Amino acid sequence: MRFVRKVNEESHTIQPDDIETLHANGYTDEAIYYAITVCALFNFYNRWIDASGVHPMSGAAHEAGAKRSAIHGYSRSSQPAPEPPKS
Repeated sequence: MRFVRKVNEESHTIQPDDIETLHANGYTDEAIYYAITVCALFNFYNRWIDASGVHPMSGAAHEAGAKRSAIHGYSRSSQPAPEPPKS
């Protein structure tokens, strides 16, 4: 989480030794790439929402989105959605 905080607050200071530390702790280049990408996208979306005046979602809408993501994941691709877990 320290690396993600650094991406959020001090991305201009990220150095090769930051990446080496992540590698030493078992993170792959792909995992690091996705952490940076997700962090950057959330920053973009939050700034866009704040600047454009989009109203925040309700707690119920967040809950419904979380349930949908738990079942289908974040990706909306041409692949069929996985079956929801059996209750």
